[in-house]
Amino acid sequence: MTKIKFCGMMRAEDIAAANALHPDYIGFVFAPGSRRTVTPEQAAVLKAQLAPEIRAVGVFMNAPPAQIAALLAAGTIDIVQLHGQEDEAYLQDLRVLTDKPVIKAFRVDTAVDLERAAAFPADGLLLDSGAGGTGTAFDWTLLRDFKRPYFLAGGLCAENVGKAIQKYHPYAVDVSSGIETDGKKDAKKMAAFAAAVRKEA
Repeated sequence: MTKIKFCGMMRAEDIAAANALHPDYIGFVFAPGSRRTVTPEQAAVLKAQLAPEIRAVGVFMNAPPAQIAALLAAGTIDIVQLHGQEDEAYLQDLRVLTDKPVIKAFRVDTAVDLERAAAFPADGLLLDSGAGGTGTAFDWTLLRDFKRPYFLAGGLCAENVGKAIQKYHPYAVDVSSGIETDGKKDAKKMAAFAAAVRKEA
C-alpha cells in the first residue's frame, strides 16, 4: 500500500490529527525561510506527542551535518530529508555521523532531473516541483519509466492523489499545502487525503 507523509507539522493539534489518522511519516521543516519552519525545541515537544509508530522526518536545506546528527541522536527525528544542494560528498559526511535513513529531494523539470535522482546514493528519493511546499505539481508523465521507489510530492490533494497512485504507483505520497486551510493544517483535509490514498490499496 502506498505510504503517507504529512509534512510541515507545527502545532499540537497537527500531531493529534496525525495520531488519529496513522500516516506512516510526518515531517518537521528545519529549513530556514519556510513559513512552516520549527525550532529543534518546538520539534522535540511535538515529537514527544507523536504516536511511536509514526516516523518523524526532518527536512533540511544545506544544514551542517552535525546539526542533523544531533537531532537524530536526540530522537527528535528518525529520518533525514535533504532539500538543498547536498551532493554525494555531503551525504558521505553525514553517514559518518549517523546510520539513519536519508531521503534526497529532487526538483523535477525534465527527464534529466530524474536521471540525476536515480543515480543518487540516498536511501530514498523525493520527487517534487520547485523548492518544496509550493503546492504545484510537476509533469507526472515523466515518471512512466522511473524505476526506483520514491516519495511523490508537489501539488497533491485528496482530489488528485488517487489518480497519481493508480497511474504511477509511488512508494509514498507527501503532502503539505494540500492539507491546509489558510496556511494551517486542516484535520478534515488530512482525513480526506488519507482516505483517498487508502481507497487505492
